[in-house]
Amino acid sequence: MQVDFALTYVRACAERNSYNMGRQKLFKTAILFNLLGVMALFITGCGGGSSANANVNKTEAAIVDVTTAQAVVKPIPTYFEATGNLASDAQTDVAPAVGGKIAQVNFDVGSYVRKGDVLLRLDARDAQIRLDQAQAQVEQQKKAVDQAIANLRQTQVRLGLKDGETFDIETFSQVKSVKAQLVLAEKELARTEKLLASGDVSRSAYDQRRAARDQLLGQLDEARSNAAVAVRAINTAQAAVNSARAAVRTAETQVDQARKAATDTVVIAPISGYVSERVADVGEFISPNTPNSKIATIVRTSVLRMKIDVPEASIGKVATGQGISLQTSAYPDRNFAGTVVRMSPSVNATSRTMTVEAEVENSEGLLKPGQFATVRITQSKPEPAVMIPVSAVKTDGDINRVYVIKDGAARERLVQLGLLENDIIQVKQGVAEGETIATGNVGSLNDGALVRVQ
Repeated sequence: MQVDFALTYVRACAERNSYNMGRQKLFKTAILFNLLGVMALFITGCGGGSSANANVNKTEAAIVDVTTAQAVVKPIPTYFEATGNLASDAQTDVAPAVGGKIAQVNFDVGSYVRKGDVLLRLDARDAQIRLDQAQAQVEQQKKAVDQAIANLRQTQVRLGLKDGETFDIETFSQVKSVKAQLVLAEKELARTEKLLASGDVSRSAYDQRRAARDQLLGQLDEARSNAAVAVRAINTAQAAVNSARAAVRTAETQVDQARKAATDTVVIAPISGYVSERVADVGEFISPNTPNSKIATIVRTSVLRMKIDVPEASIGKVATGQGISLQTSAYPDRNFAGTVVRMSPSVNATSRTMTVEAEVENSEGLLKPGQFATVRITQSKPEPAVMIPVSAVKTDGDINRVYVIKDGAARERLVQLGLLENDIIQVKQGVAEGETIATGNVGSLNDGALVRVQ
């Protein structure tokens, strides 16, 4: 209203032209002061409202809603730390047993294969031809065996032998007949000799009996010689049978070798695991006689070996059967459990450490052979430790902070952390038992911030 009144007054003054210059200056000065006053009032009113709102907003923003928990003391296992490397439980280089051109490859780097899976097939045509030839040779040798057995049977029939009977020269029919005649001739000669002594028979009769006896002795030698020939014939026939049967066995061995060669054209996985290296392409010729003839490397990772370097001063703290907990840089917020299973009998003279092996379950396949890890070997006696929820820790690089809630405000503490168990973690330094720790909305807190506990 003051502005409108001033403008109206100016216009009226101009229309009348009845004011002198001094009064006009006086009125212009008055109008100017009035305008400045109005503007000052306007600016003061607007500025005062904005400042008040900012103060209200600042007061409201300074109060942070948080959830809290108390630091508690719990017994935890004691341990000492060491370092080590992960290695596969088993690793094998797969190489072909026979040479040939690769016809099919069924794997690649990173593939998971099971024991018995077909990794590779070679061109099997040459191996099949050799197998067919060996089988044909077996059939031929079997026919030779049949012929040798037939010849043996004919010889046995001529000699009056049955299958399985043992031939004896003295039982040969001709020998038996001559021996019987010889016995009779010996008796006749003995009677004639007595009669000759008594004069009842002539000398010529005695000589006849003696000549007959001597003739039979010659016939016996001849019969025995004939029997020996028959024995040799049987032995020869039996040897022919044995030789033919041996030839069959040799041919069958060649069949087995040829069948194995045909089977070996299919290369299978000897263990279950992941393929870490592939050295095979379709169309390539491979031979087991060339150096480094492997086609793949398979590593088993379901169980890993952790090789731990234990300092000489801590050797007495380690024994087989102890549990371990390990962490890797790939999974800094996760622990993996294992068990000490093997211990080296000696200390490395250079590093003054002893190598200990632990087995670590890796069913999820998160851990990889070759990874470096920090290991905690659990001791038998537990110790009390201050524990807080993991959600209470605010981490910036290598610095860990927590906020202790006291008198409605957050007090920043730098802490040193220890063992992680599920969702709670050990605080080695920085927090005392019973102190109230902020666990929610920690990222919005800073030292001295006002809080409201939910």
